[in-house]
Amino acid sequence: MSELNLRLQIEGQTTDVARTVTVDKNEFTIGRLPECDLHLPSYEISRYHARLLKTASGVWLIEDLGSTNGTRLNQQPLTSPKPVKHGDVIELGQIFLQVILASPTQPSLGQSQTSLPGVTILRSAKELQRQWVQPDTQGDDLSNHRQAIVRLQNLVDIAKALNSAESIEVIFSRVQAIVFRDLKIDRLALLVDVSGSGQLELLDAATKDASEHDTLAPDGSWISQSICQKVFAEQVAIKTADAQRDSRFEGEQSILVKGIRSAMAVPLWHESKVVGVLYGDAQISVSHWQKDGEEDLSFFSALANLVASSVQRWLLTQKLKNEETIRHRLERYHSPAVVQHLITVGKSEDGRISPAEGEISILFADLVGFTAMSERLSPVQIAQLLNSFFEEMLQEVFAAGGTLDKFIGDCIMAFFGAPEPQADHAKRAFAAAQGMLERLERLNAKKTWAKPLQLRIAINSGKAVVGDVGSSQRVDYTVLGATINLAARLEGICPPGECVISEVTYTQLECPSGFSEMGEHRFKGINRPIRVYQTHRH
Repeated sequence: MSELNLRLQIEGQTTDVARTVTVDKNEFTIGRLPECDLHLPSYEISRYHARLLKTASGVWLIEDLGSTNGTRLNQQPLTSPKPVKHGDVIELGQIFLQVILASPTQPSLGQSQTSLPGVTILRSAKELQRQWVQPDTQGDDLSNHRQAIVRLQNLVDIAKALNSAESIEVIFSRVQAIVFRDLKIDRLALLVDVSGSGQLELLDAATKDASEHDTLAPDGSWISQSICQKVFAEQVAIKTADAQRDSRFEGEQSILVKGIRSAMAVPLWHESKVVGVLYGDAQISVSHWQKDGEEDLSFFSALANLVASSVQRWLLTQKLKNEETIRHRLERYHSPAVVQHLITVGKSEDGRISPAEGEISILFADLVGFTAMSERLSPVQIAQLLNSFFEEMLQEVFAAGGTLDKFIGDCIMAFFGAPEPQADHAKRAFAAAQGMLERLERLNAKKTWAKPLQLRIAINSGKAVVGDVGSSQRVDYTVLGATINLAARLEGICPPGECVISEVTYTQLECPSGFSEMGEHRFKGINRPIRVYQTHRH
């Protein structure tokens, strides 16, 4: 047997960089003490932890020296001296020593390369979408056919389980069971772009050892954001056996700080977009992480594609729920058409509908004699009367495409022409006024209330600022400006049971019938005379 030179390539959390050492004596000690041939200053390493011995026949043996944490050879605990061969991995705590053997006439592997082969696998996610279900090219056709069938059956079973999952917790629970069963992953995380803004949010995480779940920081600080962002932005799948030595991640100091060694991340690809990332990592030897690397990454990617479909369905469900909540809330104040506009267009970045100037018509509808009526009714009776009255009148406002601004005591303030522009906003406002007066007549005829009710309605048209106005705690969607002030003044001169409009509104109605001129009026705070028109219904 020819004599073999032995070298050790050192990898591990406690080493700053990977390095290779030559075993230059027949008895080579490894331990925490400086006098050891290989000095490993780590609390996990005993003072004299292990040694390598070269036999008379040239075979190298590894022996544990009664260390506290033990020595493992190829993941198996070392209970007696064992021979080592090229490619074996010796584990001492979180430090891994890969054996490199070469004859004197041949260059050692450590001399021809500076790192272990295939430290990082980076593949296009599209390339991996079908790869896992494809059988190996080697071997007999029947074996390959069976292999493909088994893989497809696994995917079908996984898809069925995920399709029946309705919550993100159930989705993740089924994913983690599969991952921890079939892959060498210790920690798993599901990150999703919930808002669609390109920002990943940690939705769920788990450890293979359930007792260690509480050690996972809820803010996801244990996850490599650099790896996840690269996967998300570039739509690639990554499996790295040593992220600390990959130049693509050298800019992220947290990889060193977090002790991230072996990690795998794949995009959640749904149709043409990436909705999130499935991330897993492990503290295992480089050689074991590299073994079956391509197949593991392909399976992880195929699984992520199935997860993506379930996550996208969950996102859509959440969106519909949110829209339904918003719709119910808005429909208390706006017409269905305006609600749809608000949901479709959305709000600004600060969560508000930014104020903007536009052409509108503003309507005030006030109950006649409400103060005197209140003297005869109890507070509960007043509330019941107003609730039934407002319910009836708002149907006419919304039917004309109007927006409720607010209730002011017994008065309804509504506007037309915003947030959705309406070229015929004046006609809509007058149609709502007519509808309110006619509906009130019908309700009075039916003796809906103990005594008949009467309305005064005023309409004015012009420019106004429309949008959310208020403090950080509360905002109102409202209209502001001189146009609104004039409409409020007009309501004060309106005869009971009638509607008055300004000259601007009258012009936009294109000379409507049923109106007569009330002449010019002056109002407090307005330094010009205002021509007013009124209906004659009685």
